[in-house]
Amino acid sequence: MAETSKEKVRVRIAPSPTGQMHIGTARTALFNWLFARQQGGTFVLRIEDTDVERSKKEYETELLQGLEWLGLTWDEGPDANGGPDRGEFGPYRQSERTAIYRKYIQQLLEKGEAYYCYCTKEDLEAQRQALLAAGLPPRYNGHCRNLVEPPAGRNPEVIRFKVPEVKVEFKDLIHGKTSFDTALFGDQVIAKDLDTPLYNFAVVVDDALMEITHVIRGEDHLSNTPKQILMQRALGFPTPQYAHLPLILNPDRSKMSKRFADVALSSYRERGYLPDGIVNFIGLLGWHPKDDHEVFTREYALEHFEMSRVQQAGAIFNEEKLDFVNREHMKTTPIVELVTLAVPFYEKAGIAIPSATDANYGMLAKAVALQLGRAKTLADVVEGSRLFFAMPEYEAKLLCWKETSVNDTMDALRGALAVLEAHAANKFEKEPLLEALTPLTNEKGRGVVLWPLRVSLSGQAASPDPMEIMEVLGKDESIARVSRAIEKLEGGRRLF
Repeated sequence: MAETSKEKVRVRIAPSPTGQMHIGTARTALFNWLFARQQGGTFVLRIEDTDVERSKKEYETELLQGLEWLGLTWDEGPDANGGPDRGEFGPYRQSERTAIYRKYIQQLLEKGEAYYCYCTKEDLEAQRQALLAAGLPPRYNGHCRNLVEPPAGRNPEVIRFKVPEVKVEFKDLIHGKTSFDTALFGDQVIAKDLDTPLYNFAVVVDDALMEITHVIRGEDHLSNTPKQILMQRALGFPTPQYAHLPLILNPDRSKMSKRFADVALSSYRERGYLPDGIVNFIGLLGWHPKDDHEVFTREYALEHFEMSRVQQAGAIFNEEKLDFVNREHMKTTPIVELVTLAVPFYEKAGIAIPSATDANYGMLAKAVALQLGRAKTLADVVEGSRLFFAMPEYEAKLLCWKETSVNDTMDALRGALAVLEAHAANKFEKEPLLEALTPLTNEKGRGVVLWPLRVSLSGQAASPDPMEIMEVLGKDESIARVSRAIEKLEGGRRLF
């Protein structure tokens, strides 16, 4: 059930384009999107690219494409196709808002709420060492806070905000009442100069001017919140409601890293996970519905999402759970859609498949369908169905079941071949084929017949049921593969 609010809800996702889109960014975007859609509110996308050296256009493009792929469309923000921003509170890239930040930095300087700091890196390190030696937590000691005149011959290094020594309290929608003693902070750097603001300052201005009502973000930002609240007060801005999502953790409960899993969303897309599977899985990273459903759609999440059910404890990233969820979504995806999604993966794997205009195109759909319930991803579908699109390669000795002799194996395959040749092409389906082969398996033994039949059709010791394989291959191809297996045995007698 949706939680209600008297105000018009406006939330934002504000990624930095300094690297590939993180799975955690996708989770934060999803929770913001769900909350906004539930409340009839607005979902804003803002690009925080004040880090000029590390921000890159290709990372921004990947972010936009990643959100679109997940179906998390935004109401305001940059246009994914390079067009003008949409929304009345733009621009939505921080790099295009320099004049706006300059105005508010000057305002703080004029009010005496901020000041130029002339301390060099060496000065700061000396201060740090002195505090540590005295058993105190390292923080800026306020050396330049009350300077009347700037030091001769020195230029400002940064601009600092005067942090008052108070207790800042706020109610977090997930963590409840939260309190910080700002005496431990020291005066915060808010800009390198008038035209180069830093994150903690720019985000305060942007959230206020874009009328953001709820800030839903990762728990790693929790310590930034009291600093931002103090700046909001100094600038006369309203304070939004905050909700800090639990960290995503590795199985050993360390912060998620490449040691245990890929952290980039693109890697999961490239491996063939469905967007529905990813959305479902990341929705479970810190939240679960009342009925404990594990496999659900966006529509279900929209109906059942409640911020009050988001947990405080870290969320474990379990790739086995991701595989399970994705497999379930593949099973419920229409086969025509699944085939379309799989085509690029066949191309990447270099597997020639029938085109949509080919008479054998129906075979592709059957091959894909046969992988459902087995495959975890589209890449698995492609690899598992590779055997249908090329004559398999294998060693002749693989055809023999356990201690079965070559002669008995050849007799079994010849018997199977005779059954297949006599079987009607329009009844080349699992159950009729099994029924037709039953007398032969009763006579010679199931393993003696079905093992070499499976290998001759697939070239593999472990593969789908041979009846299922033949249903996909059809009569002519099945007969050709069994005939080739018999030839292999005849030609390879000397190897046994």
